Amino acid sequence: MPHTRTTPAERRRSLREQLASGRLLMMPGAVSPYTAKLIEEHGFEAAYLSGAVLAAELCLPDIGLTTSTEIAARAQQVTRVTDLPVLVDADTGFGAPVNAARTVQLFEDAGLAGMHLEDQTGTKRCGHLDGKMLVTREEMVQRVRAAVGARRDDGFLLMARTDARSVEGLDAAIDRAKAYVDAGADAVFPEALADASEFAAFRAAVDVPLLANMTEFGKSPLLTAGALADLGYNIALYPVTLFRLANGAVEDGLRTLAAEGTQESLLPRMQTRSRLYEVLGYEEYTAFDSAVFDFTLPPGT
Repeated sequence: MPHTRTTPAERRRSLREQLASGRLLMMPGAVSPYTAKLIEEHGFEAAYLSGAVLAAELCLPDIGLTTSTEIAARAQQVTRVTDLPVLVDADTGFGAPVNAARTVQLFEDAGLAGMHLEDQTGTKRCGHLDGKMLVTREEMVQRVRAAVGARRDDGFLLMARTDARSVEGLDAAIDRAKAYVDAGADAVFPEALADASEFAAFRAAVDVPLLANMTEFGKSPLLTAGALADLGYNIALYPVTLFRLANGAVEDGLRTLAAEGTQESLLPRMQTRSRLYEVLGYEEYTAFDSAVFDFTLPPGT
């Protein structure tokens, strides 16, 4: 039956061990519980929940409209089915420092392995767009301290994201990151770095695990996993890759269906029924009711 067989504490310990290993952790963004299961089956060791994807699933722009409870509910659906540690985007903490504190506990209860908080204002936007506005360094320090103080499981990873590179410059972003680490952040997510030299400068200046955001169509180059490992980064994040691929396939399918009046030509591109049932663990449910999986699928389906 597809559900996790590990505890949240075990998954949090796994994430920290991986960050301490010196290896680069490739972390795809899950679109759903089902895709989280696929990420695990394809050999990845951690998964991510993007705030932009969770907003887009609700047909909302990524400007701070989702709530902590909406994201916690979605996160719990994901952590139910995978033994991978899952890192979640906590945006700005969803309000004042006290809201950030509550968010930590909601996300702990949802079974997540960690979260990241950013230093944008409440009217936030995608980290690779122009026109971002930041809270002061002191305000973000308060936000981080509130989150650290609310944490009940020391294994839960608290990561600070800074969007300062494109607003105040690289040096200011590094200074902010250091202040956030001093406030208790376990790791840092420097958003929208411009090139490999800036990734290297951040690594040289900040002595905690670092995340590199390899989102498509953004301000950062799409560095390979090998290049990021050589730069000393700990996480390579692919937050929206699967979402974009899925939506591209849906649009292609709709165009084909409209033009041809049948889905026949799309069949070779589809996941088969047998593979779908395999991922769902259909056969395992016969432990509860032998009639659940008492049929044979036609060949090739």
